[in-house]
Amino acid sequence: MTSSGPRLGLVSSQPAAPTDARVAAVLDVMSGTPLPEVAVRSGVEQVLLRRWVRAFTDAGTAALTNRPEADVARQRDRFLAGFAHELRTPLAVARGWASMLADGDLPPSMLESTAEKLESALGDVAARVADVQYLAAASLGRLEPTPRATSLREIATLAGVAVHATADLDHALVTDPELAARAVHDLWDAAQLPPAPASCHLAATHHGAWLELRIARTADPIEPHVLQALFEPFDANDDGTGVSIGLYLARALTVALGGTLGLEQDDRHGHFWLRLPLSPTTNP
Repeated sequence: MTSSGPRLGLVSSQPAAPTDARVAAVLDVMSGTPLPEVAVRSGVEQVLLRRWVRAFTDAGTAALTNRPEADVARQRDRFLAGFAHELRTPLAVARGWASMLADGDLPPSMLESTAEKLESALGDVAARVADVQYLAAASLGRLEPTPRATSLREIATLAGVAVHATADLDHALVTDPELAARAVHDLWDAAQLPPAPASCHLAATHHGAWLELRIARTADPIEPHVLQALFEPFDANDDGTGVSIGLYLARALTVALGGTLGLEQDDRHGHFWLRLPLSPTTNP
């Protein structure tokens, strides 16, 4: 899947009304409405709503006390080191083939294949740069989704994933299809992790005001340490899990779209899900 890079927008100096479904639900709980009642009305699980409330209060406490989370700097440094590692290999490949072309060491019969390899290596570099652009824009609140009417069919096509034969491709919602497709694409990649699935497909269901895009895999469970690494940026190239940027970017994009994502598995099946509001909300 390719992308032209993130769209950046200026953030208004005036605070937006809390029309985001997640923020509205949290504020409802904090105003005294019982959490189970808010969960039912919002169409989300209680455990998920508790997680939102905890994240909301933790962020507020950190801002009020001017004491950000202790692991922020650690994650930043780890991310930058991982990003440098991700760029090093395709850059070395590109420089090697470019040098051979410049020196005229290649026979004419290899020119076409060499150009393809060079293009592929530079494409990997461009993809890694786009990843960082997206993450930086999301962390600064400058990622600007462009919501419009779309469908499961369009999102699945953009993401390049297989849809279950019984899925209703006309499931409709209003969101940024390109950002949603990128998140779905990353979920699909995560669902291919070892043990290799016997089957994998995308389906969608409605949950109140949400559309849940769910990638189901039939396979033995993914190892717990691999699942944990999925949400850490650029974890893993050294431990053999095959995880790179994982779902760190997918989560950032999902948050920008006003949604949430997660995963669950048992001894035979795994589900990676992305839940998006059916209509656009104000980005908090």
